[in-house]
Amino acid sequence: MAVVRRIRERGKKAAKRREQRRNLDPWPLLTSPHLALLRAPHHPRPQRPLAGTITVATYNVHRWTGLNGRGPSDPARAGFVISELGADLVGLQEVLRPLRGDDPLEALAEALGLHVTFAATRVHKRGQIGNAILSRWPIAGVSMLDLSFTRLEKRVAVAVQLGDGPGRLDVIATHLALGDRTRHRQVQSLLEHERLRETPTLIMGDMNAWRRCPATRALDDELRSHHNEKWPASFPSASPVLSLDRIYARGLRVLDLGVHASRAARRASDHLPVVARVELPLREPRAEASAALDDPSLERDPSWNRRGASTPGSKSAPEGR
Repeated sequence: MAVVRRIRERGKKAAKRREQRRNLDPWPLLTSPHLALLRAPHHPRPQRPLAGTITVATYNVHRWTGLNGRGPSDPARAGFVISELGADLVGLQEVLRPLRGDDPLEALAEALGLHVTFAATRVHKRGQIGNAILSRWPIAGVSMLDLSFTRLEKRVAVAVQLGDGPGRLDVIATHLALGDRTRHRQVQSLLEHERLRETPTLIMGDMNAWRRCPATRALDDELRSHHNEKWPASFPSASPVLSLDRIYARGLRVLDLGVHASRAARRASDHLPVVARVELPLREPRAEASAALDDPSLERDPSWNRRGASTPGSKSAPEGR
């Protein structure tokens, strides 16, 4: 429970910093989808090369409200589950960043020593709701793709670039729509993005794939999935029957995939986390890698609409808070 205590302590400190920023911040809160946070921890986890086998996870935290969504917000509960995963990369959905009080996302990232980015999808009565990515490795670039094809459902995908040159990895976290037709359009937008065809890529999130549909067929056809014949059921967490949460890969090998069904996970959200071990492609020999880095065709893609490595203590984007 030391992780829970650290998350709460970090949250109190973050709340004080945010209150000071709010008193000086002249910008109104944006209600349209936007990037709102890019931050590095003050005390990051011990670094290791972005190579070999890594552990990744996707988790819908249900606004930190637990199994039924009607209880008080308790971010430390889901934070403890995330600490149980021991994952190098985590995609989060339905993350709530309150307009007042502690920021549980920043506190969680700081307590676990992870880099974090957050894209706000919409404004809830309690704050901003959106998708986030937690990463062991520094975030070299971040972008957001607006997938809001109807006025009823605002949806986004947040994407980060890790590493550079031949060792680069793109990670996308998203939460797709409930309607089949809209969900299919969202998947097409993701699959047609030029970055997906350039570098090894992970796509993970709550796909709302409660049955086989054009969206899931497109993902299954275009991306390498996993070794199982069926996706593991992750919803509802108390007795899962639907495989809503998934992890797809391109240019990577998924070694195994399953749900994390600890006692804490069954109570912290209405979804269970889905966890996978992924094998990254071998790096090029040093000489070839040096030559590749000098190749102008490998320059960073201008389609990424925000750049720059995160730095310890970096602030939220002013328009996001």
